[in-house]
Order: sequence, then structure tokens, then C-alpha cells
Amino acid sequence: MRENKYLVAGVDEVGKGCLFGPVFAGAVILSKTNELKLLSKGLKDSKKLNVRQRNNLVPLIKEHSIAWSLGQASAREIDSFGIRNATEKAMIRALEKFLSPPDLILVDGILPIRLWKGEQQTKVRGDSHFPSIAAASVVAKVARDELLQRLGSKYTLYELEKNKGYGTEVHRRNLIKEGPTKLHRKSFLSKLEKD
Repeated sequence: MRENKYLVAGVDEVGKGCLFGPVFAGAVILSKTNELKLLSKGLKDSKKLNVRQRNNLVPLIKEHSIAWSLGQASAREIDSFGIRNATEKAMIRALEKFLSPPDLILVDGILPIRLWKGEQQTKVRGDSHFPSIAAASVVAKVARDELLQRLGSKYTLYELEKNKGYGTEVHRRNLIKEGPTKLHRKSFLSKLEKD
């Protein structure tokens, strides 16, 4: 992966506010040339792309990146350590999959990864301004959505294939009625009864 280049990885998470399932993180290292190539193919913040656009971008990101990886932290870890710690674990797991650590990581948002030993910068709305962060958000979003799609066929009551684990009205109503599965984030559900 390294040929005396200064390698910068974009890092982003998806699924932080969900009631169900793991939080995912993506990490992507791009060359300047391939940043421009991916931008020309429509790369931007994953929230501004539809499902088809995101799905089309994933193979392009994988093909044109110097390296890409995914990490996740389970609902149980979220309940045990809190969402911020679990999100950082997911990000570190993604970064640790690289053959050698990047020289710099760009983290979407305002919160640094506290356990990361290397150089890092936080970037507000980073997925709108840095192609590597946008790419990380796209690969993480598609991977998490695919997992939730599969889990939706097992936990049919909660319409996970539609809501991707977020607290829609149907999801919340059936949670109150039927109770949570082992993959629900119990620490997120205490407010549910009161709402």
C-alpha cells in the first residue's frame, strides 16, 4: 500500500442514531486523481444520494481507492460502552484493517477518535467537503443497509428493510407491543415508553 506517499484516510460512521443493529464505520484512502474521478461519477455525501446511486458508487470506490475497509460495533457493545465509544471502536476496527496505518485521518464531525494514536483532524460536514470521507460514508451505508435488509427477513415485525433500524412509527409501535430482539440497542429504548 505504501510507496513513500503521504496517505490520508477519510473516516465516517453510519447508523449511530438507530434503535437496532450495529454501528458501521468506513475508511477510505484515495489519490487526488481518483478523488476527481469519483467526484465526476457523482460521489458526494451518502445522505444526498439515493439507493441506486450509492450502490453504483461502491464498486467504483473499491476499484479506485488505494485502500478501503469497514468496521462495526455491535448493539451489545453500544449498550455496554455507550454510542460514542462504540462508534470509535468501529472506526478503529476499520482503520486497523489497513496494511499500514495512514499518515493522517480525516474524521467526519467534531469528535476526534480518542484512542487513535496517529495524526487526525475532525471535519464538520466532512462528507460534503472531502471525497475520502464521502466515499467512507457510502461504503459504510451500503454495507449496513445490506445487513439490515437481510436481518429484516428474520425480524419481520420491525420493517427493518424499510427503516434500516431507525425509530419509525411502525418500528416503535411493534417494539412497545412485542419487545426488543437481542439486536436492539436496549440503552436506546428507555425513552420509548415515555414518548
